Amino acid sequence: MPVEPVFETKIDRVTILDEHGRFDEELGAGLIPDEDVVELYKHMTTCRHLDEIAFKLQRSGRMGTYPENRGQEATSLGAAYALRPDDWLVTCYRENAGLFWRGLPMEYVLLHWMGDERGNQIPEGLNVTPLAIPIGTQMLHATGLAWASKYRGEDGIACTFFGDGATSEGDFHEAMNFAANLDIPVVFFCQNNCWAISVPTRIQCSAPTIAQRGLGYGMDCVQVDGNDIFAVVKVVRDAAERARTTNRPTFIEAITYRLGDHTTADDARRYRDEEEVEMWKLRDPLIRLRGWLDARGLWDDSKQAKLLEDADEQINAAVQRANDIEPMPPSEFFAHMYKSMPANLQKQMQTMRTSSLGRNPETADQSATA
Repeated sequence: MPVEPVFETKIDRVTILDEHGRFDEELGAGLIPDEDVVELYKHMTTCRHLDEIAFKLQRSGRMGTYPENRGQEATSLGAAYALRPDDWLVTCYRENAGLFWRGLPMEYVLLHWMGDERGNQIPEGLNVTPLAIPIGTQMLHATGLAWASKYRGEDGIACTFFGDGATSEGDFHEAMNFAANLDIPVVFFCQNNCWAISVPTRIQCSAPTIAQRGLGYGMDCVQVDGNDIFAVVKVVRDAAERARTTNRPTFIEAITYRLGDHTTADDARRYRDEEEVEMWKLRDPLIRLRGWLDARGLWDDSKQAKLLEDADEQINAAVQRANDIEPMPPSEFFAHMYKSMPANLQKQMQTMRTSSLGRNPETADQSATA
């Protein structure tokens, strides 16, 4: 037979609770206990409120550029809920909901965007990585963390998050190739929010789905409604089970949308149609989940008012802790550069002067400051 197919496949799209309130009772049965759904909704709402406060902090000059998470809360939160505490969450910069659910104090993210490096000093025992600003580099870190777990004979895995634009980076392909060829237990979670800053997905990828990019590496691939937390929990659980039992990586493409600008330094009105934004507002994961709770008598307006009051108190306390943190002493510039500090740096630290500015530490006044 001169011509025969050598490869055929399909990629499934998973939705359990759609934007019209329809719930798939078969797929969703027992997936998340009702009391946990309530807690997830409360957490998403609190994270949404943090976005509002962070935006005000930036606009009032108390914080640098900030990327809103608004509209994407269900992706990282669903993953964090589905994974174990000893699994690694390897994030980029729009995963506040997942990081806070895992236990990262809110002020750490605020400190990061305020330019204080202590926001990147993750508390001991918390398996999350600092926010990754360079596009795509964190996928390599996730692959290394998962490989280390496998090497030690443990069953912990890594789940790494990135946007649709990152799938055009070389680091993405290197991490995917490495994980697939060496059977490394990584979940690659693409948050396709339709825009890589001002570049739409249709230009970023000519294929019908970004999920197809995993097929070239022999991975299991799935597309999920990223604004449906039930569906996110299901596909991440399935991927985590596959990783633990077979060491095989999975590529997940979550279709979602950033309702705000790329960051506070951006103005999305210059490249996005307002009609598109309004359409996606109707698919908001918070609106969708609130409707599900209301229909089952698990939520009402009085509970919502109390939630917003509690969220405001919690976030204000986090802002206060970030604002009140003690300034770092100047010696911290030097303290972590070398295991044994060279003599010339010791003199610079003692004098706070440098010969590169025409001032010789050998003869500088010890009490003077630069």
